[in-house]
Amino acid sequence: MYACIDLGSNSFHILIGEWIDGRIKIVERSSDSVQLGEDVRKNGSISPAAYKRGLDCLQYFKTLMDAYPLEKYWALGTNTFRVTDNAQNFIQAARDIGIEISPISGVQEAVLIYAGVITSLPPSDNHRLVIDIGGGSTEIIIGHKHNRLLTQSMAIGSVAWRDKFFSPKTSDPLLLEKQLDAATAASKAVFDSISIGVKKAGWEEAYASSGTVKMLAAICQAHGFEKGGIELAALQTLKLQITNAISGGGDLPGLKERRRELLLPGFAVLVGLMQSYTVERINFSATALREGMLDFIVKNKKTLAIMQNSRLPDVSLTDNS
Repeated sequence: MYACIDLGSNSFHILIGEWIDGRIKIVERSSDSVQLGEDVRKNGSISPAAYKRGLDCLQYFKTLMDAYPLEKYWALGTNTFRVTDNAQNFIQAARDIGIEISPISGVQEAVLIYAGVITSLPPSDNHRLVIDIGGGSTEIIIGHKHNRLLTQSMAIGSVAWRDKFFSPKTSDPLLLEKQLDAATAASKAVFDSISIGVKKAGWEEAYASSGTVKMLAAICQAHGFEKGGIELAALQTLKLQITNAISGGGDLPGLKERRRELLLPGFAVLVGLMQSYTVERINFSATALREGMLDFIVKNKKTLAIMQNSRLPDVSLTDNS
């Protein structure tokens, strides 16, 4: 039995699974909106409040881990661990709890995300565009089967865009709409910077993972749009309704309350990307980094083929003892 811990800039996740009859069986999932990356763009460090939320969450994860006969676990730190000046202090505090964190680069993160997404997809000869919108970074991969043609990690995410464009909070609908337009334009500019590479690699199918995409897909579906993905036209149609719901604090079908403050920044990041790469529809993937980690740990041949071509440095697997 194995545990994978994904320490993102917005949410912390743990996935516990085992390898049975050639397949991974998930026995436990848990997540918490820690927002470790809160105000990182402004301060360059993990804030005291976020620091405490993160350690409290890890203490809970350790309790979960102790309830299972784990052979190995793998805890990976993403963007906030790459850019903050007190990340090493947090890593030491986590070590004191009993969890060893391995920070990974944006490219490493992208490789594992791609592995996690394609393991849940049927075989295809098409080039696939895979994106994952995190709290502090967005990973973009184009691949053909198990070969990656483009792998990028961009410094843009829902928490970072909230702190940059939507802080302090406002209930003025006109101001919110201006903020959203500015955030979307800035998002498109970020993604435009690699648009030549995206166009050169080419793609026929597009997939997106992460809580941001899951949230927006649920909102689109709740308003009568096609299930299982997001159409750019749907987001543009719902833009005013979404803005009014946030400014007025009203209900919005499909929106979970805990993700409300990340709705507009997440909307801006996704719309900017879809505009930049002319994506009319993107399919939601329920699998991503954690599933890629777990697949790698149990030595699934598909993932190993990806990893062997990735030029990834070794990342240690830690015994749960």
